[in-house]
Amino acid sequence: MTHALYESSIKSLPLLGRGKVRDIYAVGSDKLLIVASDRLSAFDVVLPDPIPDKGRVLTQLADFWFERFSTILPNQLTGVDPASVVAVDERDQVRGRALVVKRLVPLPIEAVVRGYLIGSGWKDYQETGAVCGISLPAGLELAAKLPEPIFTPATKEAIGNHDVNVSFDEAQRHCESALAGALRNTQKTGARLAEESRKAALALYAAGAEYALTRGIIVADTKFEFGVDDVGVLHLIDEALTPDSSRFWPSDAYRTGVNPPSFDKQYVRDFLETRNWDKTPPAPALPAEVILKTSEKYKEAYTRLSGRTLAV
Repeated sequence: MTHALYESSIKSLPLLGRGKVRDIYAVGSDKLLIVASDRLSAFDVVLPDPIPDKGRVLTQLADFWFERFSTILPNQLTGVDPASVVAVDERDQVRGRALVVKRLVPLPIEAVVRGYLIGSGWKDYQETGAVCGISLPAGLELAAKLPEPIFTPATKEAIGNHDVNVSFDEAQRHCESALAGALRNTQKTGARLAEESRKAALALYAAGAEYALTRGIIVADTKFEFGVDDVGVLHLIDEALTPDSSRFWPSDAYRTGVNPPSFDKQYVRDFLETRNWDKTPPAPALPAEVILKTSEKYKEAYTRLSGRTLAV
């Protein structure tokens, strides 16, 4: 197991910010260096313990999907080698875990697609018979496959705050107000981009889920993020179909009525649910065996889906 990176310390580029997982640096005026750390967030709280190799899994798996999805939607990649934009003594921090990407304006919503009834969707369904306001047939069991995938957007909240599920109309209004300035030189509106993001998310989920099944993995749900360039073209950004942004279930162990085993951070969520923790910072520490097993699950997801060996 390699050394875990909790936080990058690159001095040769301006640091723009640190997200729950990624550290963001400016590369000139038109590009960004995105470094995926080994930080893990659960219930929208960053945990105190890094998961070794997690950042490499996220970066290399997202890179795999960006390549695979390039015929569906443009993406953030530039093809620039991350090692070429940092100092020589900083290259170990970016090797296998960083991307140089276009500087785009992100849409202010999480584009969530659900194909199965699990997590907060299951709780919502039990209470209302619907998920995020979308009515579903009665009598569905836990982990049931939905009649068709549904788009359930959420707002992006600051670190430590829970993302909030919103209706599609609310998502359109949110995009209208947040993107008005960025779109003034284009023919696009925020509402139109929200609609484009819904169509793109459903298309990406369908393509990814179909492929994943051939690798023995069910994609129960996932989230995508999108950005727009200065002429209004929608791009896939951030990550795609990783264990951080998705629920991955082994297809040979799947059945309804139970919470299936997974290759993602659901294992950590399940552990945290056994702690006396109110899901606000600070989060409890993870035992060594949970850290190790989580790292193994992430790497197995990468290997199964990509057919490649993780570059470390």
